[in-house]
Amino acid sequence: MKKRIFITTQYLEIGGIERSLIGLLNAIDYSLYEVDLFLYRHGGEFFSMIPREVNLLPEAKKYTMLLSPLTVVLKNGYIDILLARVYAKWKADRYYRRSKSTKENFSVFHYISKYTTPLLPEINPDTEYDLAIGFISPFHILRDKVKARKKIGWIHTDFSTLEVNSIEEQPVWAACDYLSAVSDSVKTAFTKAFPSLLDRIIVIENILSPAFVRDQALKEDVSSEISDDKGVVKLCSVGRFSKAKNFDNVPFICKKLVEAGLNVRWYIIGYGGDEALIRKNIESAGMGKNVILLGMKRNPYPYMRACDIYVQPSRYEGKAVTVREAQILYKPVVITNFPTAQSQLTDGVDGIIIPMDNDGAAKGLSDFIKNEELQSQIMINLHDHDYGNETEVEKIYNLLK
Repeated sequence: MKKRIFITTQYLEIGGIERSLIGLLNAIDYSLYEVDLFLYRHGGEFFSMIPREVNLLPEAKKYTMLLSPLTVVLKNGYIDILLARVYAKWKADRYYRRSKSTKENFSVFHYISKYTTPLLPEINPDTEYDLAIGFISPFHILRDKVKARKKIGWIHTDFSTLEVNSIEEQPVWAACDYLSAVSDSVKTAFTKAFPSLLDRIIVIENILSPAFVRDQALKEDVSSEISDDKGVVKLCSVGRFSKAKNFDNVPFICKKLVEAGLNVRWYIIGYGGDEALIRKNIESAGMGKNVILLGMKRNPYPYMRACDIYVQPSRYEGKAVTVREAQILYKPVVITNFPTAQSQLTDGVDGIIIPMDNDGAAKGLSDFIKNEELQSQIMINLHDHDYGNETEVEKIYNLLK
């Protein structure tokens, strides 16, 4: 008899976590396992990539209200969800003010989940799964709304950069039988915030198929969007327009490259709340012809393939899926020295690490653009390395034995 696995996450819009989930779903052996997938909201650019073997559970309207603007929640008559979200935001802000922290206030997600979960219906209440996976935290829904013999929560984020109420959140994390960190450095940062949970943590890397990435990279002709002008160095970055990705500083870094005499165009693929700030900074820096926002792309791989160098200028990362994807496409990769950078690549071997401040980033990137010999050697190294890791799924199978 097949063992049953339940997986839940918010949606399948463009993002590293979502691409990682698609990689996991494609790696599972469906001759041995049945998988039920529950999304808070159906849709998103990756929604069509769900393998046909996966049983997609029906959308539950009240769960969609967790992701909807408050005006939409009110219009739909879910006053309880609206009040819970408003109260949660007040509680999170109150905690953050008292903490006097300068880190990003990550506690808000915990409080929202804490106060909205009791208002939600159970998921597939007549079924007890062999394993339930929460693919994005917090895990109140995983803990309270699904039945399973074992539960595992995924950790994608570098907790050293975030402000969390560890005393408040401890019981929710502890409700998981296992916690899966996407890298050793993510595991280390998490255990500093929650040291008592060390014995529950395993490392399961984001699952990527090189064959899939390379095949997708050949699916589209993007020459109308990516300049092929002679002498232009084409840079590419992919990610949500958020504080973590640091795209708001790209115009200022790019301006320094141009002032250093480099003919560069920096293409950014993505979307998000920081778009207005990024556009404002593009105008302020006078980089309208050099920094180009391409918007959302369901398939970013042809764009990555068309560029010369992939750049991840993040303030922090758990483990950036896009970096590994660029390496799979044999692109020289440049990342900033965020706290988990050393787990992303080996500096000088399969990419380089540059300083995070704008001056240092511009200097490091400029030196690398001029060093064509190092770029060539990195590309040779990338061709010699197999970045496929579909066997990571076996770590999940082992939890079911």
